Amino acid sequence: MVRLNVVLAILLMASCVWLIRSSNEARRLFADLEKAKAQAHELQIDYERLQLDKRAQATPLRVEKLAREKLRMFNNTPALTHYVTASGAASASASAAEGTP
Repeated sequence: MVRLNVVLAILLMASCVWLIRSSNEARRLFADLEKAKAQAHELQIDYERLQLDKRAQATPLRVEKLAREKLRMFNNTPALTHYVTASGAASASASAAEGTP
């Protein structure tokens, strides 16, 4: 009878330790989950802000302004039209066929 009581007491202590350990682990995991949710929310806000910035940077007026300033592009007008003649292209192709640069 005494052995049975000792074994039951040991099992009771072991189950108490297991219960405390598992509840602490559950609390820690829940805290980690809340931190991860908060971080995901911050990342979602950053993503939406970056999408808004991207849309603001890609407006047609801004693209046209950058094309004019950085790429030195201009609008096509009849006054600035450059014509290419076929004779220049034919002489270039003929010299390429002969092998002379």
